[in-house]
Amino acid sequence: MSGTEATPGIVAPSVRDLDTLSASLVAWLRDRMPGARDIVVTNLSYPLGAGMSHETILFDAAWQEAGEARSQGMVVRIKPLRDTVYCDDMFVPQYQLMQLMHESGKVRVARPLWFEEDDGLLGAPFFVLEKVAGRVAVSYPPYSKHGWLLDASPEERRRMWHDAVSQLASIQRVPTSQAGFLALPGGDGFDQEVNRWRRFIDWVDPQGKLTLLRDTHERMLAVGPANRPDGIVWGDSRLGNMMIGPDYRVAAVMDWEQPSLGGALHDLGWWLRSDHGQTTAQGIAPLDGMGTRDETIALWGEVCGKSTADIDWYEAYAGFKMECLAVRMGMIREMPAQYTPREPGSATAAYLDSR
Repeated sequence: MSGTEATPGIVAPSVRDLDTLSASLVAWLRDRMPGARDIVVTNLSYPLGAGMSHETILFDAAWQEAGEARSQGMVVRIKPLRDTVYCDDMFVPQYQLMQLMHESGKVRVARPLWFEEDDGLLGAPFFVLEKVAGRVAVSYPPYSKHGWLLDASPEERRRMWHDAVSQLASIQRVPTSQAGFLALPGGDGFDQEVNRWRRFIDWVDPQGKLTLLRDTHERMLAVGPANRPDGIVWGDSRLGNMMIGPDYRVAAVMDWEQPSLGGALHDLGWWLRSDHGQTTAQGIAPLDGMGTRDETIALWGEVCGKSTADIDWYEAYAGFKMECLAVRMGMIREMPAQYTPREPGSATAAYLDSR
């Protein structure tokens, strides 16, 4: 595996020689598809706008089988071994969760094809998914200010928003009883998610120097919430992690690397906080056709049938999680000399002080 750092324009923890990868994938696919002959792997590329947590590479495979020419677009996602974004190793569970969502028929995900535990081929375990055609509303620069959403009509944006929120809510229609593989240390349900972020703080701050971040977390927990519906946590639940098809409907829900059984409202809170960060927080008016915060909350509740009481708390807690992640990203990335971050925990503390 190459240790080359990600190049500008490519968001990945590391990159590798794609010609070498192509040859490796051909050899591996021969074992996975014993009936295939003359396998060719082409069009390897790193998707622009992909996340920092995993190395993700798109490719196309073509072969002969039973006298017919066949082809399939695929995606390989490789387990990170260094500069990991999250403290919990959820590489296997994220693949299992995508399998569960695909089999449920309730949530559209890229079809899981194979999981490879052996690290001998690519230097780390990996899995392969079916490639899905579509576009992503990238977060940097904000999709409300740049990109293809600006060219869409209000009707197209409305269709996309409605389908995206419906898919977000449909995750909560998959029973937690089918996802026991997501279990984490530190309790069940709501406590599982809360304790994950306690561990995260200890991971990024082993010396206990981030006192405001720690105090803010305890203040958050001291004020609620009373409503703690069960549910699977997708994790990074935002529009930018959905592939949008040409019909302005969701083609695939992506990036399941921080799931848990921590409760349904965590995802809705993260979605609302992310949308705010893409629009109002940057002084950008929401695009015409995109649902308001209240409309999003109402639609989510209607689709999944769960109470949205105390959603303000979950939205604030999502902001706290983002502050934690900002600490970790600052450790991984080389920040500009002029960069002056806010003290971790200050944004969430300001929310608590305003109540």
